Amino acid sequence: MPIYAYACSSCGLQQDVMQKMSDAPLNTCPECGKDTFAKQLTAAGFQLKGNGYYVTDFKDKPKPKAECAPCGNAGSCAAAGN
Repeated sequence: MPIYAYACSSCGLQQDVMQKMSDAPLNTCPECGKDTFAKQLTAAGFQLKGNGYYVTDFKDKPKPKAECAPCGNAGSCAAAGN
């Protein structure tokens, strides 16, 4: 069952609630009793597992080294004092 984050705009209560996807959203705050309890937008938490998925699939690729302005070589060069 998914876990949904809820927050009350009246009293500030924040609570995670485990509900079925087919359950109606909660709207009454368990703390203050007002109808200001609403679902919050949160990031999905999942992990790719199994054949064909690798830890490096979605990582940033290494950035190329900056070129030396005087000579145009990448990396270290004598003209730049590196």
